[in-house]
Order: sequence, then C-alpha cells, then structure tokens
Amino acid sequence: MIDSTRIHAAALVIDTHADTPQRFLDEGWSFTSELGAGHINLETAQRGNLAAEFFAIWVEPVEHAGNFARRALALTDAVLEEVRRHPAELQLCLTPADILDAKARGKFAVLLGLEGGHAIENSLPLLRTFHRLGVRYMTLTWANNNEWADSSGEAPIHNGLNDFGREVIREMNRLGMMIDVSHVSDKTFWDVLETSTSPVIASHSSARAVTPSHRNLTDEQLRALAKQGGVALVNFYPAFIDETWQQAWKSLRPEREAAFETAAEPFRVAGQPVPFHISHQVDRVFTARIPRPPFASLIAHFDHMIQVAGVDHVGIGTDFDGIQELPEGIDSAADLPRITEALAAKGYTAEDLHKVLGGNLMRVFAEIQSLGV
Repeated sequence: MIDSTRIHAAALVIDTHADTPQRFLDEGWSFTSELGAGHINLETAQRGNLAAEFFAIWVEPVEHAGNFARRALALTDAVLEEVRRHPAELQLCLTPADILDAKARGKFAVLLGLEGGHAIENSLPLLRTFHRLGVRYMTLTWANNNEWADSSGEAPIHNGLNDFGREVIREMNRLGMMIDVSHVSDKTFWDVLETSTSPVIASHSSARAVTPSHRNLTDEQLRALAKQGGVALVNFYPAFIDETWQQAWKSLRPEREAAFETAAEPFRVAGQPVPFHISHQVDRVFTARIPRPPFASLIAHFDHMIQVAGVDHVGIGTDFDGIQELPEGIDSAADLPRITEALAAKGYTAEDLHKVLGGNLMRVFAEIQSLGV
C-alpha cells in the first residue's frame, strides 16, 4: 500500500467549512489559544497538516432577526481581527495564489465564506461589500428560507430561486465569487445550476444515497455538479453520515429543546441573543448519551461521492465547530491524516488523494475567479 503519511504531509489540505468565528466573537477565544471545547485551532491544524480554512460567517436567523448584516459584519470583523493580532501565524487569503503564498511563508491561510444569504438583507451592494471584505463564497441559504431562495430546512415558498435570487447568482458569477449550494432545497439546487455560468460548490454536504438527509446531495445532483465542473465537500456531522446516530438524535429532540430553553432563559430575560456556544453546551450533554458513529461511516461518504461524481469533484468540508459531535477517530483537525490513510487503504492513488485533500477546491476556486469580470 502507498505511504499515506508521506502523501498527507506533502498535500495542500483545505477545509471549506468551520464555524469557528462564533468562538472568536462570543467567547473571546483566539485561534492561537488552546483548543478547549472546539475542533480546530492553530496547533491541531498544524498537526493535521491543514493549510487553509474557510471560516463560516453564519448568522443564526432567530436570535439575530432584524440584525443579520450587523451580526455578519461583526463575525467578519472577528476573523479579520484574529489575522491582525497574529500576523506571524495567520494570513488572510483572497485567491488560490494567496493560499500557496501563505503555505510558503509557514502561515495558516484564513479564508471567509458567508453561510446563509439572509445576511445580505436582499442587497446586492451588501453582497459586494462582503466580497470586498474578503468573503469568497456564499451559501445561498441556511436551514431557513430567505426572501429569494428556498432552503432544504423549510417548506418551499419560492419554488426554488425567484427573480432576485437569479440576480444574486449572476452577480456572484460577475464577482468571481463561489456559489455554495449546501443547505438549499432540491429545486433551488437545479435553478442555480441552470442560472450559473460558473461551476458551483457544496461546501459541507454528504451523500443522500448513503445516509438519507435533506442536507445531503443525491447521486443525480452529484453528477450534475461534477458535469458543470464543481466540487462537493464532505460534511462530518454524524446526522448526515450515519442513519443510526441520526435517528437516536431525533429521538432526543423534545428533551434537548426543553434543556435549551432553560439554558436560554437568562439571555431571554435580559433581551439578548442566545450565544451559539450555549446551544453546543446543551447538545454535548445529549451527545454523550449516543455512541459516536464509526469512522467507516464517514469514509463511506467519501468513497461513494468519489465513485459517483468522480475523483476530480470531491473534497473536505468538515463543519468543525458548527457541530456538537464528530465520528469516532476524528476529535479535531489533528486527525485529518486518518482520512488520507483510509482512502489510501481503499486503493486511491497519491494523485487522487492530493485532489481530494485540496487540489479540487483550488482548481474550482481559480476557475470561478477567472470567469469573473
């Protein structure tokens, strides 16, 4: 068998989705600090040879209703402040060339993705402003519908994209900004592929044929995304990769919701949004009651998606710090070499692995930027 350790060490490893900005802003935590309760910091990234991370600018739509853009700007600022405070360790990257430059300088590449189109508040000027601040992809919806696109998490109200939604797609094409179809409804997915003149990405979605979830991509979607030149990045969330865990988690929902309301009460009384880490603290109490899904469940999604979409169209989109649990064998970014080891054991070549670990994302990122005007 090929030497997976050597392959991983030589690869450019990129993760397209981590919700760590919540920790920067709400907890006052720094990426250069000890890991604590999270999944990624500078030390674990270095141990896992993770070169670049897209930090998700995610605005919880209920807690921050009426202040979506303000919250998104605060999260963006929190990431930019991390880079300002740690210039020897971190580098803001806007292009694939910047990622290579950061790696050559021994710095961690910091990139920005906007998760949920509600953050632009139906404003193309705001979209352009976020792009100028460094945001290089936008997930069109989160689990909520917005005024121009349907989400996979709610009943449809637009039948996919409406006219303004198509205008958003065209402006993102013009900007050379990656369009992210994770979280969107099936109809929105097809409308995006019909409208976009550039490839698209799914920054953190797994395979619906392996684990039934509205958040995962069907085989038909995987093939279509690949045909258009895009890339699908595998999500590590247990509910998206293992049906047994998914069903156990669903069964705990009434208890979890009651526990969350108790934990949220002091913030409600004070008229404050409930910080994301409060929800995670509650959820961890309940994840302790469910066995973690086997590592093999995660690898099954990588393998299936590569077989269906092709090895040129799959990558890594962990959802670190946005999920309360990880599969067995993955405790932090330090464990990413296990992915390489497992895929090598299935017969994938060094060339294949370099593509999946980061090469595919780099290719699509560069192509989308080259098509912007």
